[in-house]
Amino acid sequence: MPIDITMPALSPTMEEGKLAKWHVKEGDSVSSGDVIAEIETDKATMEVEAVDEGKIGKIMVAEGTDNVKVNAVIAVLLQEGESADDMAAAPKAEAPKAETPKAEAPKAAEPAKDAGTIMRADAATQTAPTAKADPAPAPAKPAGGKVFASPLARRLAKEAGIDVAAISGTGPKGRVVKTDVEAAKSGKTPLKAAASAAGASVGAAAPAGGMSKEQVIALYEEGSYELVPNDGMRKVVAARLTESKQTVPHFYLTLDCRIDALLDARAQINAQAPKSKEGKPAYKLSVNDFVMKAWAVALQRVPLANATWAGDSILYHKRSDVAVAVAVPGGLFTPVVKSCDTLSLREISDKVKDLATRAKSKKLAPHEYQGGASSVSNLGMFGITNFAAVINPPHGTILAVGVGEERVFPDKGEIKIGNFMTVTLSCDHRAVDGALGAELLGVFKGLIENPVMMLA
Repeated sequence: MPIDITMPALSPTMEEGKLAKWHVKEGDSVSSGDVIAEIETDKATMEVEAVDEGKIGKIMVAEGTDNVKVNAVIAVLLQEGESADDMAAAPKAEAPKAETPKAEAPKAAEPAKDAGTIMRADAATQTAPTAKADPAPAPAKPAGGKVFASPLARRLAKEAGIDVAAISGTGPKGRVVKTDVEAAKSGKTPLKAAASAAGASVGAAAPAGGMSKEQVIALYEEGSYELVPNDGMRKVVAARLTESKQTVPHFYLTLDCRIDALLDARAQINAQAPKSKEGKPAYKLSVNDFVMKAWAVALQRVPLANATWAGDSILYHKRSDVAVAVAVPGGLFTPVVKSCDTLSLREISDKVKDLATRAKSKKLAPHEYQGGASSVSNLGMFGITNFAAVINPPHGTILAVGVGEERVFPDKGEIKIGNFMTVTLSCDHRAVDGALGAELLGVFKGLIENPVMMLA
């Protein structure tokens, strides 16, 4: 049966594109993998490959045509043994059957029966319409028990002794194509029950604001990746950060802090640490310990910024409960150092090390990583100069800390060298306004550059 080749959606947001060039003409035979056209969007030009074999019966859209709507028919592909006469007969033969699953919209159902884009690039985005119209193929089975597959796929399945009905189709509207049969033969695609499960997954709606698993997988060449299911931690991290970026109005404030005095203080304190018989110091403060202390004190000195948004209210916190971002295999933990402003640098150091160690072995209790009003995320140990962190709801702020490094700077007409680090504050604009965020960051800068003031 002739197949309509339709304009592919090359991205989830694409609505129309330009058919820049045809690489085939009417009457040409094509095989799977042949480049048949070039499609232009506002972002890229992509080659479109055939995923089935046949003969180009008619080109419906001339090359160079702009504003071609997604899913508009651009050409017709004839299968083995078909002729141009079949193109006119095909819609009439298919129309009554297509009305069964969608009687309320027979016109829209006609192309849904067997029409589709015979293109690899289209596979990623055809899943989205399929997800919404997934019931369409299902009623077709009781109506006539027909399995949609290309003639080549049927022949290959027969030669391999595989029931084509047990193969999950990845072609347009679930059509079984050559690559599906080859995947089934090699064992890469399970049959029967597993195929049903895959079908259910395909029918599932794509995650809000993103692409479904099937849409993403379809973008890549089979065998070029390893598919690893997300565990509970990764799912939670993804959900919370997606929620944060979609619902929390972020704004960012960045400044440089000179840390020469901090480094001197750190060296002096660490030098005074008592040592064990093996010569191991009892403690070793890090720059991040000073950052945690300074940030906690700053939140106390600018109490209006120690806030979280709570719908029709704002929570102003009496304590500086500061979370620290800890990278763990497969995700991220943000354990909270309670009343961080009241702790000594050594206590903060011990607390952070204990929380980080237990976070990496997933032994934290819920109360140890819940709550808090603000967070600190430090990537300086990885050499990152500066970055903007995503707020961890319901926190009102998060401080991103870059690496401490030597920089050349002017000082009263002289060129000097000093140690600096760049920090970026992300604020929830609903709870912390720009001037308030700037005041908070300014207090932090004063404490970091003069660490003795943390004790005042």
